[in-house]
Amino acid sequence: MSVAVYPGSFDPITLGHLDIVGRAARLFEHIVMAVVNNPSKTSFLPTSDRVRLLKESVEHLSNVEVKSFEGLTVDFAKNEKANVIIRGLRAVSDFEYEFKMSQMNKSLNPTIETLFMMAGLEYQFMSSSLVQEVFKFGGDISQVVPPQVIQHLKAVK
Repeated sequence: MSVAVYPGSFDPITLGHLDIVGRAARLFEHIVMAVVNNPSKTSFLPTSDRVRLLKESVEHLSNVEVKSFEGLTVDFAKNEKANVIIRGLRAVSDFEYEFKMSQMNKSLNPTIETLFMMAGLEYQFMSSSLVQEVFKFGGDISQVVPPQVIQHLKAVK
């Protein structure tokens, strides 16, 4: 069975993330979207909210599940019996960081490959941190996040 892990903070989930996982779901039998819980970083949304919103956002994809984790992505991937880590790229600046990370992951576990997927053109400008900033200042994020994210953010504001 081909299993892939798509890790990220997903803080919050964007339509760009959904674009990547939707396309990857056609390539792999099973995908685990792995919400990184980094206790040393301050998140915009708690991990439990990010997991719930992500589950709601991918419920139409029968071969995608959502879990949270702490620690090294390669260790999580190994525990999930995944042989691929999916990483989304928007621009050349993403590639430099992601390339370094993929090489480190390869040195930690040579059996796990990294697959880079380019974001669709309409999503290449988007990032979760940009969405956070626009929302904090009252801007319209309805074109870049799923409806349940907007509902949640308005409810907790």
